[in-house]
Formats: sequence, C-alpha cells, structure tokens
Amino acid sequence: MSGKPFYVNNHIHTVYSFSPFTPSQAARQAKLSGLATAGIMDHDSVSGAEEFLAACRREGIAGTVGFECRCSLAGAPYADTRVNNPDQSGVAYVACHGIPRAGFKPAAEWLAPYRAHREERNRRMVDRLNDTCADERFKLSYDNDVRPLSMAGQGGSVTERHICYALTLKLIGRAGAGEPLKTALEEAFGLRFTGKNEAALLNSSDPHYAYRVLGVLKSSLVERFYVDADRECPHITEFVEFTHSIGAVAAYPYLGDVGDSVTGDKKAQAFEDSYLDGLIGYIKGIGFDAVTYMPTRNTLSQLQRLMSLCVENRLFQISGEDINTPYQPFICEKLALPEFLRLTDAAWALIGHERASDADPTMGMFGERAKAALPSLDDRAAMYATMGKITMLDYKE
Repeated sequence: MSGKPFYVNNHIHTVYSFSPFTPSQAARQAKLSGLATAGIMDHDSVSGAEEFLAACRREGIAGTVGFECRCSLAGAPYADTRVNNPDQSGVAYVACHGIPRAGFKPAAEWLAPYRAHREERNRRMVDRLNDTCADERFKLSYDNDVRPLSMAGQGGSVTERHICYALTLKLIGRAGAGEPLKTALEEAFGLRFTGKNEAALLNSSDPHYAYRVLGVLKSSLVERFYVDADRECPHITEFVEFTHSIGAVAAYPYLGDVGDSVTGDKKAQAFEDSYLDGLIGYIKGIGFDAVTYMPTRNTLSQLQRLMSLCVENRLFQISGEDINTPYQPFICEKLALPEFLRLTDAAWALIGHERASDADPTMGMFGERAKAALPSLDDRAAMYATMGKITMLDYKE
C-alpha cells in the first residue's frame, strides 16, 4: 500500500471547478505528497471522475469521487440563517461523496441545468463588478476573460473564484504587480488594505502571487458583486434524495465560526456554532449520512463538540482539506493525532463503499442491505475500510 498511513484527503478541486490541477495532476500531486487515498470534489461537476480514477490507479493510490454544490434551505428552520455559506443566508454547501461509477452519468445529467443557471448568475455578477469599477482598463468580459479560464465547455463549472482570478490577471497585465496593483485596486474599487492582505498584494516576488491576489479579492471584493444564488440551488431534501438514488453518501460540510482563515479567503465571521446541536439534528432528520470537516480549519474544542454530536446522531465523519491553489499542502499533519484517526479509516471506508457499489449498487455502506447486516455505523465503517484496503492489493507501486 502506497502513501503515508495516516494521510488522506477527500476534497481536492480540479480544473473542472477552480484549481491549477487537472484530475491527472491532482492524482500525481497526491502521490508525491504521500497521500494514501485521495478524492476529488468539484463544484457542480463530476467531469473529471474517470480521468482521476484512472490516474490514481496508475499512481498506485486509492481514489474516490464526489461533487459539491449549494442547496436551498427554503422552508427549513435555517431558511434565514447563514449556515456554512459565507456569501448568502438560507443556502448551504453540501457534498456528495463516494459516487460509484454507475452514478457518474446521472450525476452529470442532474448537475448540468444547475451549472447553466449558475452561468446566468455569473454574467450578472461580472456586470455588477464592472459597475463598481472606476477604471475601464480593469472591466471584464465574461465570455472573453472569465469563461476561458474554466472547463465550462467540457462539463466544468465557473465560480466566483474564476471572476476574481480573471480580474487578478487583468490587474497584473495592465497595472503591474506589487505596489501598482495595490494602488489600482484602491483607486478603481475604493478598497483599502492592511495587514496580511496588504503584504500579499505587495509581495510580487511570491511564486504564487496571482493566487495570493485572488485570495485577497475573494475575501474583500466578492461581497460587492455577489448576486444571490437561486435557480442553481436544488432544495436540500432534493439533494439528499438524488445522492441516495445513485448510491452515494450525503455529507454536510461543517465550516464553524471563522477567526484567522486558514485558506486566506474568508473573513472572521460566525457560522454554525451557536446553533450546532439543532442543525446536526436537522440534517440527520432529513437523511444526511455524514458530516465532513477540515481539522486545520477549526479549533480542537470546536471539532470535539462536532465529533460528539456526530456520534450521538450516528453520522459518519469524513475529512477533507479544501485544495484549490498550488501552494496548499495536500497533507494534513493533524490526521496523525489520536483524535482524528477515525478520519483515515473513513477515507478507506469510502473506497470500499465505492468498490462495493460498483459491483452491486445495493451494497453501498448506507444501503438498506448493509445497514440490516451491520446496524452499528462503527462496525459498518470498519468493514468497508477493510474492503477498501483489499482493493489496493492489485495496484502496482
């Protein structure tokens, strides 16, 4: 078995949402980083699935596939609440994990109309960004500047990050990096920068400078041009129903109150912690199977509370470090701590779940047959983790 035994990551983005990595490059980087298992998680897209799994097999690591999307909470107790979405109340990020191969095509078909609605909103956001810009040199064309940065023509999505990155490239190209770029942002958009954001804008020698600027724009500018997501958001109960229909795992991504943002693109802000008990009970009640979280993003006390609620509500726990820039490490060192060892086994259980579901769609970890045979979630997860590791025996190093 390749990779360092504790290290897994089930939330790597590819070029089919926003990332510098193709699916094959993501698999290669996962291998070079020492991951034992890796999973891709693109926004509104599974178009990289087959390439990624084939690349993982070549690299000798286990791979899983999922997708991430936003869902409406209309009619729910949290319809007017900011849950795990920094930009909008009443809309939640959700994750579909462990998609078996037979689920790739229906997932692609289900997501396609939501991507089309997202494109309509993207155009409105670019228009709104241009309206806030006082300098014609930095105004964007959606079709010429933003969309070409994506894989939209090949089943990929276009995100707010693409808009910020398009502006970043235009600023660098027309104003220059460092102090001229900072000045251009201040004069064209009326922004002011201090601390880490100012340092990132001024450090033009950083080999990842464009991505650093993107992070600054994501945290400081999106709220000015953001248009609320609506038609691109299925209802959260519809998401759960669809996820189960393809034999996948419905997971809620916990964000938690943010202080100093690990990813560098989120402001200090309160999210689920003040009502977490009720929220976990709600997602369990509508059929979610799991909660996913980033050990690096939250404090140990936040995660201990969350883990306790997951055990109490019999929710599977999945790890995922959100990778979408070239400077983020694929390895989360905290996974070697005793508190998080279950997350490594959970990744292997996802591998076993996908392989079992590939052979028989009714044999997934949360299928009725599996739950009847092994009612205990811990026992079931252990069995599927063993199945996942067995599938690696015929992989070549």
